[in-house]
Amino acid sequence: MKAVVIRQYGSPEVLQYEDVEPPKIKPNQLLVKVRATCVNPVDWKIRKGMLRLITGNKFPMILGFDLSGDVVEVGSQVTHFKPGDFIYASLNPTAGGAYAEFAAVPEKNAAPKPTNMSYEEAASVPVAALTALQALRDKGNIQSGQSVLINGASGGVGTFAVQIAKILGAQVTAVCSTKNIDLVKSLGADRIIDYTQQDFTQESQQYDIIFDSVAKQSFSRCKQTLKPNGIYVTTLPTLESFVQNILTALIPGKKAKFLFETPNTQDLVFLRELIEAGKIHSVIDRSYPLQELTGAHAYSETERTVGKIAISVVS
Repeated sequence: MKAVVIRQYGSPEVLQYEDVEPPKIKPNQLLVKVRATCVNPVDWKIRKGMLRLITGNKFPMILGFDLSGDVVEVGSQVTHFKPGDFIYASLNPTAGGAYAEFAAVPEKNAAPKPTNMSYEEAASVPVAALTALQALRDKGNIQSGQSVLINGASGGVGTFAVQIAKILGAQVTAVCSTKNIDLVKSLGADRIIDYTQQDFTQESQQYDIIFDSVAKQSFSRCKQTLKPNGIYVTTLPTLESFVQNILTALIPGKKAKFLFETPNTQDLVFLRELIEAGKIHSVIDRSYPLQELTGAHAYSETERTVGKIAISVVS
């Protein structure tokens, strides 16, 4: 099969489109013909070696953590899927494997693909939407009527976070650049802060939850903008966020938390129901074929992506 492989850490040029052996599935896995995947910032952070303490130095490595496609084979322990099913899934962050024509997908990480989405639209959901949902619901303990600020509201995670926060009954303040204000408004944000004109960490208004979906602001900078029992959630586990997470857990008041997205069928089914009800949708900035993944990574690294970068896998 064709796949994009890296054999060392480095620039986008280390991504090589080549022939490799298809994966062999375990009893609890599905063999999926990948129709689409997408680029997440974590992909190029791994490719550059920024997360090598987690990913190690075992090469060759096939990245890619989102996918949608068709089940072609199921393991002996699989009970909820059969060949021919259309699915979408989020792969384990340390495993990857979606930048390929076929992928081994744990059954517990997959769900039926939303019927009203294309493969590309569906592949753009799992990592970003699961991150948004789990950050707001599980880490932020979001409640109806609360005030929530989403930093990076026009990005992959942020576009889903705005929609999910509104569905869960929050008053949403979205932080984005001037050119993305109309988009973020269309997603349901109640208030917009243009970060090119205003620093939200310096304003007097306070929030129940600050979700830094792009990991650009620290808890220390956001602290004064949180309500007395407010919660700050980030997507990047830095040394500071580890320390603040431990310290704030031990004392009453404002909390700092970080999130590792956890792939699971239950949350993917929940998102599928919202999608099919027309309550949330994907925002896709650009689409590339798998063999042009180098360009997709280079564009993602500019950190100017609006929504997601989809990758079509045609064989």
